[in-house]
Amino acid sequence: MNARASRTARRRTSVAAVIILIVLLAFVARLFDIQVVRAQEHIDDSLRVGGFVGSNELFGVRGSIIDADGQVLASSTLRYDVAVDPALADDVTRIDEGGDEYVESWGHLAERIGEIVDLPGSEIEQIADEALEANPDARWASLKKGLSTEQYRELIDLDAPMLTFEPQKSRAYPNGAVGGNLVGFTSSDDTPLAGYEMLEDACLESTDGSVSYQTSGDGGVRIPGTTQETPAVDGGTLQLTIDTDLSWYLLQMLKEEVETQQAKSGSIMVADAKTGAVKAAVDYPTLDPNDPGAADEENRGSRVFTTSFEPGSTFKAITTATVLDQGAATTMTPVTAASYEEFPNGARVGDSHDHPQYTYTLTGAMIDSSNVALSKLGDLVTEDTRHDYLEKFGVGTKTPIDFTGEQPGVLHPTDAWDSQTHYTTTFGQAFTVTMPQVVSAYQTLANGGVRAPLHIVEDCTSADGKVTAPDLPDDERVIGEQAANDTVSVLENVANEGSVSELIQVPGYRIAAKTGTAQKTDGNGNYKSGIYFTSLVGMAPAEDPQYIVMVTLDEPRRVTSSSATAPAFQKAMTQVLKTYRVQPSDEPYEPLPKFAE
Repeated sequence: MNARASRTARRRTSVAAVIILIVLLAFVARLFDIQVVRAQEHIDDSLRVGGFVGSNELFGVRGSIIDADGQVLASSTLRYDVAVDPALADDVTRIDEGGDEYVESWGHLAERIGEIVDLPGSEIEQIADEALEANPDARWASLKKGLSTEQYRELIDLDAPMLTFEPQKSRAYPNGAVGGNLVGFTSSDDTPLAGYEMLEDACLESTDGSVSYQTSGDGGVRIPGTTQETPAVDGGTLQLTIDTDLSWYLLQMLKEEVETQQAKSGSIMVADAKTGAVKAAVDYPTLDPNDPGAADEENRGSRVFTTSFEPGSTFKAITTATVLDQGAATTMTPVTAASYEEFPNGARVGDSHDHPQYTYTLTGAMIDSSNVALSKLGDLVTEDTRHDYLEKFGVGTKTPIDFTGEQPGVLHPTDAWDSQTHYTTTFGQAFTVTMPQVVSAYQTLANGGVRAPLHIVEDCTSADGKVTAPDLPDDERVIGEQAANDTVSVLENVANEGSVSELIQVPGYRIAAKTGTAQKTDGNGNYKSGIYFTSLVGMAPAEDPQYIVMVTLDEPRRVTSSSATAPAFQKAMTQVLKTYRVQPSDEPYEPLPKFAE
């Protein structure tokens, strides 16, 4: 072979080798794509081939709702009803691990089923036989109801083609109406419909899974090693700040007070003065989530959050805090007030009772809850200043709780204030609030002028143990510490010398509180005669407030003034201080002068 022929042969050999290498690389790439990159896709395709796949659904369990101490407020149970298909109640062909076929008799399989469901195998056979005797075309006969998830899984593992399953989900509320207005409820298929069941569904909802496997051509034999499981994921645990035991007491007591005072409804709210955690938010009438249909539709939410009202005299404390924080007055600033006066702008203001002209101190004006005096004190600062402080204290904005149906309240801009509104806003009229907004304002005063965001959700713990806390606003300073402390001191004088002082005292503790009697409108902008929304809000111990308590009654008829709420407030505050073992006051109450010298 000459040199040219030799080079040609080598060239051909090289080209052939390159071609072979390219083909091999293509095969390797294709195998890698099939076995690695798209392996799951091909497995899924194989499992979708009709008649060659079997599957069972695995159901997740909705998460629980618990209170601050871990008491269960809502929980789910998942039970299974199992039935037998009489037409399939026969021997079953199996394949062992070695790939060899064998037959398991129906009698033996019935015994294995019976061990799981606690029935004799002979009885299981009899159930299938009797169903066929009654109806030769029968395909269903009930075997056992209420099986646990563990029993369900054990029956699935038997690979018994004659068994069928029906899951039965059940949501239980062991404390009934206690906390029911907050917890809410679900439908029969676990769809959340109200309260924290709905608000925190992302925490509580579960995800169903499945078990799938390949079968023989006739679908009667499960092929070993082909089982694939997508596990179910249970819902998380939602922890609230609510105290169930305290709420139980408050609900029973509130029911008695609503009935005694012949009121349409009532509510009580309790909050931690340092953290803003809500310990109770109770309504009566309320609902039992176990049977929400038994409650009137208006009682299936929470009036604590959905009812807005003019706060009345409770917000005289905010006027006081405003002028103190602005340096426009002190607790001793004198102010003259008769029981009825007409102001230069034409506005007319009257007090709740007749009295001669007094020269009050600011403290005395609060003790007697004088509308006339507070109007004059409010005039020490501008309208815009007072409006800004009302906004800073939360009027017109929903609380961070943002409960279903929670109202923001209404606060009109100052350019919409007329001559009368200019003064009525100083004593809690011409704007509306909700109960949480009043509690938040008093929490701010109790906490030295710093607002801690009100909240009811403590955290959510997922099924894998991850804990997620709610995203709350940072604490915010609203007024200076001295102005807040002075306002609390004024409120303590109100609690000791005001119209309901004898009714609200808790032996051993210093109390700071204020009543409110809000007129109700008829829907046309006119006030109803003799119809009121009454409230009383306060804190204890006054020297270092730990808890805020507020009570409201809607349209009490036995006693129509704010004193209607006094017995409930006293009982509620007493129980709160007892429940949390708050130490009695060890510093004496120091009264401030009511009248200027």
